[in-house]
Amino acid sequence: ERGHALNTARLLAAGLVNAELHVVERISIDSALHAQLVDGSRRTELLFPGAESSLLTMPLEDLRPHQLVLLDGTWRKARKLLHVNPVLRTLPQVSLSPGLRSRYRLRKAPGPGALSTIEAGAAALQLLEPDRDFQPLLRPFDRLIEEQIQAMGAERYQRNYGKGQT
Repeated sequence: ERGHALNTARLLAAGLVNAELHVVERISIDSALHAQLVDGSRRTELLFPGAESSLLTMPLEDLRPHQLVLLDGTWRKARKLLHVNPVLRTLPQVSLSPGLRSRYRLRKAPGPGALSTIEAGAAALQLLEPDRDFQPLLRPFDRLIEEQIQAMGAERYQRNYGKGQT
């Protein structure tokens, strides 16, 4: 999603102090990123829904710093990234509550609970740090969506993304 106007991973990383954005398709076994992912001094989890995932929770017994990995791209691309990077498959997979709804009105979600990267990141952080408010992370995202809708025009938006949307 590097060149996409609504690159939500870029928006998420820009809105956080302690986040890193890595643009890579294959993670080399001798790379610093690989070493960071397998570093046992952190609790590293992959936020990715699926049969292997458990619900994301704040672990009370594990006091290591938490490192959450999110994949950005279409769902097809994210599955490919997981497939071609064995190190990602070794990470514990966690997911969000299936009842969450996306605000991303410019894309058709593959199913309920399918969120953009920024939405998933904000929801995950809210679970992990319930005393903080991560909703402000979504303001630039909401604004970009509104600007895209205005630029395409109401008629085209309704035709492409369904009735009942505003």
